[in-house]
Amino acid sequence: MKKVLIANRGEIVLRVIRAARELGLKTVAVYSDADENAMHVREADEAYHIGKSPPPMSYLNIANILDAVKRSGADAVHPGYGFLSENADFAKAVVESGTTWVGPSPQVLHSIESKSYCRKLGRKLGVPITPGTADNVDDVETIVRLFRELGPPLLLKLDKGGGGKGIQPICTEDQIVPVFESSKSIGKMAFGSPECYVEKRIANPRHIEVQCLGDNEGNYVALGERECSVQRKYQKVVEEGPSPVVSVEDRQKLQSWAVSILREMGYNNAGTVEFLRDENGNFYFMEVNARIQVEHPVTEMITGMDLVKTQLLIAMGERLGIRQEDVNIRGNAIELRIYAEDPFTFVPSPGTVTEIAFPRLSNGVRLDHALEPGLKVSPFYDPMLAKLIVHAADRRGAIELMKESLRAFRIEGVKTTIPLGLLIMESDAFVEGSFTTDTLAGLIEAATTR
Repeated sequence: MKKVLIANRGEIVLRVIRAARELGLKTVAVYSDADENAMHVREADEAYHIGKSPPPMSYLNIANILDAVKRSGADAVHPGYGFLSENADFAKAVVESGTTWVGPSPQVLHSIESKSYCRKLGRKLGVPITPGTADNVDDVETIVRLFRELGPPLLLKLDKGGGGKGIQPICTEDQIVPVFESSKSIGKMAFGSPECYVEKRIANPRHIEVQCLGDNEGNYVALGERECSVQRKYQKVVEEGPSPVVSVEDRQKLQSWAVSILREMGYNNAGTVEFLRDENGNFYFMEVNARIQVEHPVTEMITGMDLVKTQLLIAMGERLGIRQEDVNIRGNAIELRIYAEDPFTFVPSPGTVTEIAFPRLSNGVRLDHALEPGLKVSPFYDPMLAKLIVHAADRRGAIELMKESLRAFRIEGVKTTIPLGLLIMESDAFVEGSFTTDTLAGLIEAATTR
């Protein structure tokens, strides 16, 4: 591997560029009309235009990206996260072009596009899954039967969904038909598949995920867990590691389950195995995220590992340079996603960034971003501006460091969610570690009705 094209935009491109350069690799960026002057375009060794601003015409356009691969002479493609990062057709096209794909194989990606495949795999391996169907449901009668057996509320989920889209609750029997029709329609439009499955909704759940790495020779390590329960409509807002509710015994169990699932899949490269935890401390396997994740810096801070560099090394054929017994989790890390949105209504705030005051960066404070004065926040893309990550010897210290950093962080010209971050860090529920996936909605409601 000598030259890697990063099929993405913004801060994740800068992150991959940094790791690639440390390995002596040349880098190639791609850009749409909206990103012609973006930082990731200037930072790469080369950059190629791939289309107009709407994602289907650029960052989701497989033909245009493959053309950039050919023109640049790149011999590897790193997809980042989002866009085409988990698209099996894209990965297959990259591999068939004779280019190295930095991620799990197209065959694995194709399999895990289906959440039902993951549920059936968990059941086969004896890893608990949430009560519900392992197969997709094709008729209303099956949902009615499950509603009467399991009781409300149920969740209807898209088999090939993502990002929280299409997850709809069923609280009464008369909701079944309209929710089923609505979910199928959303699935077909957003993901090209109307297939759905049914889960019993776990009351007051916590979202726990395990970061793993696997090389091409069947060696795996699990790098501890991340707590991702501070969410808005199934979208993560704050992530931390380790989780305040995961014991040493829980961690060992979750890591063992995660590795067994990935090994059964024949998975390689970086991947995250996601679980729900109920009020009684029971864990249920949900799905596998087959890419580097937004929140990967949390794991990097508490393990000292460079996950993106390791991704590249695995793609180059290197063996994992670490064994499970070598993994050492140190201190606590917290990541806050900062968006160009109203902090309480979450209405996007496109515009131009006019002025920035950054927090003081140190060994314990990291900021992954592509921010600069004059940055145009486009309405075409996800409005995430930055990820603020802090690390301290203990959780309370990490919270205080995050608050200190947020108070010093200022972005002018667009609204941002920095005030929301402070609200979360100062809340009793977060400080005590007693939050669930429903907590943030309550915090916002209380803050906006005072």
